[in-house]
Amino acid sequence: MNAVTLIGRLTRDPETRYTSDTQMAVTRFSLAIDRGKDKGADYPSIICFGKTAENCEKYLKKGRMVGIHGRIQTGSYEKDGHKVYTTDIVADRVEFLEKSETTPTAAPEPEYVPDGYEQISEDIPF
Repeated sequence: MNAVTLIGRLTRDPETRYTSDTQMAVTRFSLAIDRGKDKGADYPSIICFGKTAENCEKYLKKGRMVGIHGRIQTGSYEKDGHKVYTTDIVADRVEFLEKSETTPTAAPEPEYVPDGYEQISEDIPF
């Protein structure tokens, strides 16, 4: 089983690119995840695709808290004659744990007043 659940804050704004063949959105960012009392933090690289990637680009900024559910993916590539190993978290689901200024807010629902009663709008002195 390969499942990861993380909660942390973005260390930088998300960066989005689009694949050349299908124009699918691919967004990358990293999280700061606290290890606990005086034990430091981890900074995993997160990658997401499609609509999730577009929503992350639109609504997330550095410092926002998010919850991530996904899987670990490792890989490697050659750079200057040396093999470089990578470890990323591929996010299947990203939950925004704080409101964004760009997220529309719903109007407050009117308070229910039963028939035969009236709404009192004055302050009660106790």
